[in-house]
Amino acid sequence: MTAAPAIGVLALQGDVREHVAALTGVGAHVRPVRRPEELDAVDGLVIPGGESTTISKLADIFEMREPIDKRIAAGMPVYGSCAGMIMLATEVLDGRPDQRGFAGIEMTVRRNAFGRQVDSFEAPVRLAGVEGEPFHAVFIRAPWVERVGVGVDVLGEVTEGPAAGRVVAVRQGNLLATSFHPELTGDLRLHRYFVDLVRAA
Repeated sequence: MTAAPAIGVLALQGDVREHVAALTGVGAHVRPVRRPEELDAVDGLVIPGGESTTISKLADIFEMREPIDKRIAAGMPVYGSCAGMIMLATEVLDGRPDQRGFAGIEMTVRRNAFGRQVDSFEAPVRLAGVEGEPFHAVFIRAPWVERVGVGVDVLGEVTEGPAAGRVVAVRQGNLLATSFHPELTGDLRLHRYFVDLVRAA
């Protein structure tokens, strides 16, 4: 058994505490990351759900954009949930013109694709590489994936309801993204999957 990896949670805005709790629950050493020097001390990073335009602005204010871009280019594992998925996409539809992400995963995502806050919903999603029953996925003003590029693996789709067939989980190399919020469910399988990915890297 290798040592527990150090995983940062980008602590600019969003579900930071929930991700910290979930990662701690699967044995990672977890720390909030707001500054470049804090990023230097971690082996992987989680970009939490929240408000993607706010995270984008704060990444510039806290001078985190270039350091994260460089670590992604160097192969650091990153997991983005909901807004974090938007931040990892190379193309965002229905975003703000001044919104910039980290462009790590070759995909097109549509922001707020499932509707407004009142349209939030829960649905089962079977995830490739995650054993057991379908994941009970919580969608809150969530994006979906409209296009994936070469080298991007689709890990999960909505299996029922009006959104059936929509892609909501992807992986490209060391980068992982979901439309939904596993940190809100108590199901730690996806966080364990990411910790294993970090450990392998």
